[in-house]
Amino acid sequence: MSRRTFGWPTIFRLGLVQASLGAIVVLTTSTLNRVMVVELTLPALLPGLLVGIHYALQVLRPRLGYGSDVHGRRTPWILGGMAMLAAGGALAAIATALMGSSFGLGVATAVLAFALIGVGVGCAGTTLLVLLAKRVDTERRAGAATVVWLMMIFGFIITTAIAGHLLDPYSPARLVAVVGGISVIAFLVSVLALWRVEGPVETNPADRADQAAQAVPGAFKAALAEVWNEPNSRRFAVFVFVSMLAYSAQDLILEPFAGAVFGMTPGESTRLASIQHSGVLVGMILVALASRAGIGASLRPWIFGGCIGSGLALLGLAAASFVGPDWPLRPWVCVLGFANGVYAVAAIGSMMARADEGTERREGVRLGLWGAAQALAFGLGSFIGTAASDVAQALFGSPVTAYAVVFGAEGLCFLVAAVLAVQLRGNAEASPAVRPTPYGSPALSPKLARTVSR
Repeated sequence: MSRRTFGWPTIFRLGLVQASLGAIVVLTTSTLNRVMVVELTLPALLPGLLVGIHYALQVLRPRLGYGSDVHGRRTPWILGGMAMLAAGGALAAIATALMGSSFGLGVATAVLAFALIGVGVGCAGTTLLVLLAKRVDTERRAGAATVVWLMMIFGFIITTAIAGHLLDPYSPARLVAVVGGISVIAFLVSVLALWRVEGPVETNPADRADQAAQAVPGAFKAALAEVWNEPNSRRFAVFVFVSMLAYSAQDLILEPFAGAVFGMTPGESTRLASIQHSGVLVGMILVALASRAGIGASLRPWIFGGCIGSGLALLGLAAASFVGPDWPLRPWVCVLGFANGVYAVAAIGSMMARADEGTERREGVRLGLWGAAQALAFGLGSFIGTAASDVAQALFGSPVTAYAVVFGAEGLCFLVAAVLAVQLRGNAEASPAVRPTPYGSPALSPKLARTVSR
């Protein structure tokens, strides 16, 4: 029996869930970070390590996705993840307030809070993407990815604006009230947005028997091995990791680069970041509109073009390090943002489109694997970008050369990702698929998996 596909109103409702997720995350990674470093005068390493916990726990995404595959319904997993995330956000604010009076207790509480945040983001984010992938028509997937991503960004903007207003004058009690209140509101918005969206899960007896078989001990390892042994899934996971590593490594060094090499003030470098993000939005919207208009039967050329454009833009910034103020930095950064936006939304749309390729009923594991690769790349990229800049400056004794080396390496990383993007194929070009036996162990299929044109 066929299931109802999601139209644009429902896609926007699910975008509200992603916006709510972003609202909590941005408070824990930016606002609490600033309070620890500025108001509490703690080492910046502390919030960095706490955010690292959040990223490290993203390795659980495949397991969480598998759980939703076995269960059949995605809504309980999304709401469960949002509940953990909201609890973690409120607890993180309490932990930050505690650090002022009882540092040890505050840090211990913060470790628990950021662990909840990491698991909550992995659970809600993975299963939300699976739900979209399974219930959005192919021609709408790039647009759906754009809507969900943009609504998350809007969640960042609205939350930081409201929280910034409510937090003045600062006090620990006010911090707990504001962050806790926003976390509760975000969870309630998610509950309302998901109300009766998914509907009942329609399964036949064979599906129910297969789900029961998947619930036995050791079945998850077999499921993960099946997905990893799919050439397309493994190849796409490597592509996601390499490209997201390049995407994230630039994030924390662009503004310091603008100040050190171009002499920009903090306000000017902040406006430069705004120019970059404006370019990102334009690139995302372009891909969504082009996809809706039927321009390009596949997202792969957009991914390739976005990676090439991002790589060349970063190599240009490496050259700008030596040219200095005469380089047209602002338009160049806008081009970088545009290429990043094209790449990002095409990659996410492709992620959704490829979710049901290969072994059936493994969408959650497959998207979980790719989501884990993305999160680990983000965490590692943020660290590598800043650490490489410090190391290069120590080796070469010049910030100009240091930034040139780092931007050049990031650009080459994007170009490698472009090569990997060329190698991405649909199931029509894949090796024989792996299908599950009744007990979840892999067995070669005598036929190719069904052909899907992306």
